Amino acid sequence: MNAKNTSRREFIKKGTLAASAVVAGVASEPVRAAKHRYTTTPSSVLGANNQLRVGFVGVGGQGFNAHVRTVTNMTGEDNETWHNYEYNAVGVAACDLYSGRRDRAGALLEIARSKGGLGDYKVETYEDHRRLIERDDIDVVFIGTVDHWHSQIVIDALESGKHVYCEKPMTRYLPEAFEVYDAVQRTGMKFQVGSQYCTEGKWHVAADMIRAGKIGRLVLAQDSYTRNSATGEWNYYELEEGVTPATMDWEHWLGKVRNRVDFNREHYHRWRKYLRYCAGILGDLLAHRIHPLVIATGNPEFPKRVACLGTNGITLDEVGPDDRTVTDNTQVMAEFPSGLAMVILGSTVNEQGLAQVIRGHEGTLYFGGNTVELRPERPFGDLVDQESHDNIEPGVSIPAHVADLFDSIRNDTEPNGNIEVAIRTQTIISMAEMSERMGEMVYFDEETRSMSTGSGRPLETLTYGTMELS
Repeated sequence: MNAKNTSRREFIKKGTLAASAVVAGVASEPVRAAKHRYTTTPSSVLGANNQLRVGFVGVGGQGFNAHVRTVTNMTGEDNETWHNYEYNAVGVAACDLYSGRRDRAGALLEIARSKGGLGDYKVETYEDHRRLIERDDIDVVFIGTVDHWHSQIVIDALESGKHVYCEKPMTRYLPEAFEVYDAVQRTGMKFQVGSQYCTEGKWHVAADMIRAGKIGRLVLAQDSYTRNSATGEWNYYELEEGVTPATMDWEHWLGKVRNRVDFNREHYHRWRKYLRYCAGILGDLLAHRIHPLVIATGNPEFPKRVACLGTNGITLDEVGPDDRTVTDNTQVMAEFPSGLAMVILGSTVNEQGLAQVIRGHEGTLYFGGNTVELRPERPFGDLVDQESHDNIEPGVSIPAHVADLFDSIRNDTEPNGNIEVAIRTQTIISMAEMSERMGEMVYFDEETRSMSTGSGRPLETLTYGTMELS
């Protein structure tokens, strides 16, 4: 037993030495350290000095604030800068179904062009995303539309030879997520899912520690995203009077949705409250927790089975019985083929959450802010050394996440929120929604991409038209 422990300790120390340079790099070099482990010879197609030209599809709240403002590095207020990153990228086009948002984005892109000395190009705006994507002078497309439009726009962009940054969740339903996955594999273009937590440095430090065997076999990972709103989550979005059937194409906006409604300003601005268009907490808040946990495991897996509970009684009782169809309180449990389990909580009616923890058989990782601490489990106290990493960079940063995509394009590497991370996370989200809505524990077969119950009874994978609100 002593010889075995000695051998095990030497193995761990070798892994520690191999990972130490990466850990130190993450703390000293923002953005790049989290990704450059995967750097290969720079692509001969696009050099580091080449300017990237960007088009934006869906320029509402997230599309304008997180996409247009980040890439242009302009707030729109006295031309103040947004961040300290140098992208060597320009925004050349914006697309939105609502003319007011289209005009706002176009105006900021024009200000950036005229004042930035960024080259000779013309800013254009479009109502139809296909007109933007058919341009051959655009390198990257940013997508900030409602969830049920993600897959079509992503695939159109990939097929036209453009790299993609797409807001989370990856897609509305799982079958279309696999269509995106296949398109990325087929085209070889870069894909970045828009959860900035994918580039947060501490999760990559954890992945290195786990790959080095420092906490032994994984047991349980936990996290949560919790809020509390007295007036109902997402009801804070303003209902703009300018949005009318005359200023936006409502039927186009509905897209693939089967249970269609007449023009509804509430549905347009507060679509995250309605199952027709999204998975609620699962696709919005919890996507930001599942993506980084998948990365932190060091070996992302598809889930084996998922169970989910959800209720919305508090919001419906206090705000009104017709306020929403999504849940205000959700709990997700997932199991993976390796034996790892995940527990993730989401709430919009209580803001007390779970600590960020990844438990291993021999040690446990504790996360706080920009720190990671490893504490050995008691039976392995003489085998596993306690360690702590502080001031890990980057923190949670959309500009850093955008920089990660641009670096991956120039260096021909995989971005942090790459398609392999995105498809596994979307599988968890979609299985959780199925479990919640169907009242079943859902099993997944990676080979056939099919769902079943624990008894082996096939389940129709949830998509448009499967249920009434879809």
